[in-house]
Amino acid sequence: MKLLIQALYRKLEETDMRFDRYLKSQIDWNNRLIAITGARGTGKTTLLLQHIKELHGNTPEIVFFVSLDNIYFTTNNLYNLADDFYAHGGRELYLDEVHKYPNWAQEIKNIYDDFPKLKIVFTGSSMLQIFKADADLSRRVRHFQLFGLSFREFLIFEELLPKSQTPYSLEDILENHVSIAQQLNSVITVLPAFQKYLKYGYYPYYLEDIAGYSERVLQTFNTVMESDLPLVESIDIYSINRIKKLFYILSGMVPFMPNISQLSQMVDVTRRSLMNYLQLLEKSHSVLLLKQKATGIRQMVKPEKIYLQNTNYNYALSGENPETGNLRETFFFNQLQQNHIVTYTEQTDFCINGKYYFEIGGKNKTSKQIKDLDNSYLALDGLTIGFRNEIPLWLFGFLY
Repeated sequence: MKLLIQALYRKLEETDMRFDRYLKSQIDWNNRLIAITGARGTGKTTLLLQHIKELHGNTPEIVFFVSLDNIYFTTNNLYNLADDFYAHGGRELYLDEVHKYPNWAQEIKNIYDDFPKLKIVFTGSSMLQIFKADADLSRRVRHFQLFGLSFREFLIFEELLPKSQTPYSLEDILENHVSIAQQLNSVITVLPAFQKYLKYGYYPYYLEDIAGYSERVLQTFNTVMESDLPLVESIDIYSINRIKKLFYILSGMVPFMPNISQLSQMVDVTRRSLMNYLQLLEKSHSVLLLKQKATGIRQMVKPEKIYLQNTNYNYALSGENPETGNLRETFFFNQLQQNHIVTYTEQTDFCINGKYYFEIGGKNKTSKQIKDLDNSYLALDGLTIGFRNEIPLWLFGFLY
C-alpha cells in the first residue's frame, strides 16, 4: 500500500491544473458515492486527480486513489484495502477503472455500507452497467457521464478563450444567437479554430501529439473493443471481430440509413446479433444512433440513421477529406446529445427535445424546407454571425 501512496503523490505532482472539464463544477462532491463513466480518453482519471489536488495538495493524508487494474489487486482485494485505509484515518477513496476489477459492484456496496464516514468516487467505462450490476448499489450512487471536449472547451484548451467562458443553454442560443456570436467573434477568429476542432479536438489527449492523433483515436477504439468490452459484456473474440468489422463498414457509409437485413449479410451475423452490436457500439461511444421521434416498440427495432460518434472519427477513418455534410450533422448530433433528446423526423435532419426542428447545411442553404414548421431553425456551417432563424453551426459547440 505504501507503494500505491507514493505513486499517487507522483501522479498529483504531475497533474496539469490549467484546464477544467465542464463536469467538474456539475458534480456535488459531497455525495458519499459518486460514479463517473465515459469513453476511454475523455479525461476521467485527470478529473479525479485535479479534484484531489485542488482540495488536498500533492501529499494528501485522508485521500487514497488507485486504479483497479493495478497489479496490487492480483494478491489483494479492494475491501481489505478500504478497511486498512479507513482504520488509518482515510475518508475519501477514489477508484479508477472499476470495470477491470471482478465483482466491483458488490465490494463497493459493502465498503459503502460498512464504512459510513468514507466517501467513494469511482470511474468506469461508458459501457458500464452501473444500474444493472447491483440494484442496491444503483440506489445509493450519483451517476455522471463525461463526454469529450465541446468546442467551447477546445477553445479554452487552445487558450483562445478564458477559463471563465461559460456554456449557453439551447434556449439562450436560439433566442440570442446574434449577440452571443458577435461577442465571441470580437474575441476570436472562430471558423479556422472550428475546422481544427472537427479534425482533432474531441479527446483531450490531442494536446500530447497532434500529428499522431488520428492513429491514437483508432488505437483507442481497438483497445475499447478488445480490452474494455469483454470486461463488461459476455462476448467472445468472434463477436468482437464482427463488431469491429461493422464499425469499419459503417465508417464508409455514414450518415447511414440502415437496411438491417443487408447490413447483417455484410457482417455475416443474424439480425438480432447486428442490433446488439449496434447497441454496444453506441454504449462504447463509437457511433450515434438516431431514432424516430415516435416512442414504443418501433424505437427498439432499428435506428433511422447511424453516425460516427464524433467528427474526429470521420477524419481518422477517411483521411483528410471526409464528406462535409456528414461532418456537419455529426458535430451537431454529438454536441446536442449530451444534454438533449435528439430524434429523427422526415421533415428535417433533427428534432430536439420533441419541439425544435433543425436543418443542417452550408451558409447558402435556404429556409424553404422548414418554412411551414414552427420552432424550426437552420444550423449553418461557414457562418460567423446568424440572422433570425439562421444560426452558426459552431455555436452549438457552446452547450457544455
